[in-house]
Amino acid sequence: MHYVATVDENEREIEVTEPSPGHYHIVLDGKVYDVDAQRVAERTLSLIVGGHAYQIEVESPQDATSALLVRGSAVIVEVLDLRQVRLRRAQASSGVLDGPANMTSPMPGKVIAVLVKVGDVVQEGQGLVVVEAMKMENELKAPKAGTVSSVNALVGAVVDGGALLCVIT
Repeated sequence: MHYVATVDENEREIEVTEPSPGHYHIVLDGKVYDVDAQRVAERTLSLIVGGHAYQIEVESPQDATSALLVRGSAVIVEVLDLRQVRLRRAQASSGVLDGPANMTSPMPGKVIAVLVKVGDVVQEGQGLVVVEAMKMENELKAPKAGTVSSVNALVGAVVDGGALLCVIT
């Protein structure tokens, strides 16, 4: 599985496979790491990486972001799968806060719900359109409060990645 991990504001792509329970192959920057991982307590992991042992304390798990304690140092780590990254980037690039926000489909898929119509007043974070891609429903949310000025999405329509679905002004 491919992920994007953000550590100290640095984004890195990671590929993870699990050939057997508790044993992982991790590809980071083209280098392969064999990792043995065991949970030793509810929020404690024991890792062996390249012959070195690490104890990781998960201080504050919140969705994809966690504060980890590694060798006495706190590290904030966020791990997202590629679908989550595409959704976040699509919403972030949907427009500047003081101009129109163009909501585009983050990937090819099928529109399964249109939650707004032209003239609706929406709040930041409110659902606008739901696109099904790879058997997962992706609700696209308003990046800012405003008024729906156009809706190009039709329920049942197949859309390409980057297709304009609606505009918030």
